[in-house]
Amino acid sequence: MYEIIRRTEPLPGASRTLRFEGREHGSAVSFFLVDNEPGQGSRLHVHPYTETWVVRGGEVEFTVGSKKTHATAGDIVVGAANIPHKFVNIGTGRLEMVCIHASDRIVQELVIETSA
Repeated sequence: MYEIIRRTEPLPGASRTLRFEGREHGSAVSFFLVDNEPGQGSRLHVHPYTETWVVRGGEVEFTVGSKKTHATAGDIVVGAANIPHKFVNIGTGRLEMVCIHASDRIVQELVIETSA
């Protein structure tokens, strides 16, 4: 058996990022298909499982714990469970990335950022 989930164009002004919850489709993994403009990204957050990012196009800066790293198309970055992280599109074009969650549902807790 299989299931095809067809992508639909978002409404004007809506996010272009697609969220897939595996549990709703009999899958053991969940993911985001990120499609961000320059300067867009995620807020600092944490998951109780690993997250794997596959950069398909563009340039991105990840902050994982206290470390920052830069990734471009073709790079794969893996973040450990329970470590706060975020990303931002630092390129001049769109960022296309797959954020794979090792869970059948996305469990995400926002972390309050404090300035040092």
